[in-house]
Amino acid sequence: MRSTIMYGFSRLSEQEKRQFIARYSKDPELAERQLEEYLMRDDKERRHFLEFSENTISSFHTPYGLAPNLKVDGQVYHVPMATEESSVVAAASHSARFWAEHGGFRVTSRSTVKPGQVWFRWFGDPVYLLNRWPLLKLFLLERLRKITLNMVRRGGGVQSLELLSKGSIDPQLYQLELQVDTADSMGANFINTCLEDLAEGLVQFFALDSDPEGKNLQVVMAILSNYTPACTISVESSCRVEGLKPMADNLDPVLFAEKLELAFRIANSDVSRAVTHNKGIMNGVDAVLLATGNDHRAAEASAHAYASRDGHYRSLSWCKTEDGVFSLGLTLPLAVGTVGGITHLHPLARLSLEILGNPGAGELMGIVAATGLASNFSAVRSLVTTGIQQGHMRLHLSNLLNLYHATPRQREIATNYFRNKKVSYDAVKHFLHEQPC
Repeated sequence: MRSTIMYGFSRLSEQEKRQFIARYSKDPELAERQLEEYLMRDDKERRHFLEFSENTISSFHTPYGLAPNLKVDGQVYHVPMATEESSVVAAASHSARFWAEHGGFRVTSRSTVKPGQVWFRWFGDPVYLLNRWPLLKLFLLERLRKITLNMVRRGGGVQSLELLSKGSIDPQLYQLELQVDTADSMGANFINTCLEDLAEGLVQFFALDSDPEGKNLQVVMAILSNYTPACTISVESSCRVEGLKPMADNLDPVLFAEKLELAFRIANSDVSRAVTHNKGIMNGVDAVLLATGNDHRAAEASAHAYASRDGHYRSLSWCKTEDGVFSLGLTLPLAVGTVGGITHLHPLARLSLEILGNPGAGELMGIVAATGLASNFSAVRSLVTTGIQQGHMRLHLSNLLNLYHATPRQREIATNYFRNKKVSYDAVKHFLHEQPC
């Protein structure tokens, strides 16, 4: 059966799709029931959910938790996070509370301008194209006026339109680069609509040109870029070095701060450490983006490209100590939206935004970045004190007890037993083997 190509799957009904795929499991009846059980019961919500993607047969659940007490610019947020990774929510919560007691996080800069490009080849005289550009630009911007009218009313709109030569890729290759402020929208569909209109206008402009030179045009593609170096958020936090004592475990706060600084310098210089360091940031960032219905894949791609912007992959965050004050900061390219997409169609995404006070995109950027920095601080703090595994595996204990089908009594005994002991797969398995049911 696995060597047979399936034709027409998309034309099957929702139930027929589940029945078809369930045959690939060991227990088709159980598989079909599970696929059905993980779907929403409300007919309207279910229909919306099924239309988010193609060939949807069920939903894949991710734990939805809360990191309380994240303070950003004086406002306290209780932040929804969707993640299955043990310790992420706990780490963000622990760090958020500590920094809230020391003034919280401050947004130091913010921009919501995003780019997109129309790529085309020009086979004629380059001078002719450049000479026509001022008139062409006016023509294209006038075409965009109707499309961008509502965005302008919301405080956004076109920021710039430039013609760039890309001869290093191909001698005839050019680019129209559009920069757009999308206000509270993530703006992907809006930008792509603008770009496709620009491509159409480009062709139309030269099709009407009476000079034969204007017929030497070939549009290659029109698409937004998820690399958003002009759409960034910077957050910082600081406290007196002696104020780090609650987070320093048994270390002297001065030594703790020194170890933190060295760990951050290592992450800024060594790519093997930088990748994992930045992953610790994105643990928090992605969890909030997922909970609010935002595109965490775009954020990941942009963040890692930004970390490599000088040709060497580096840490996205930093820390320093000056005049007895320890400071921590992060600059992150981040495109988010609080309108459009699934933000108000997915019931939990909608609820997440309500919990956060229905922020605008700029405010949400600050919340997301601060959560990422809080997660990062907790992770590096563990590395330079007790080590990452102690806390991580303790939180993972519940998963291991489920894996080995522990009884309620065994779970209670195991939780107490491993409170101050090292948790591992073998240790938990051996412990349960020795315990009565």
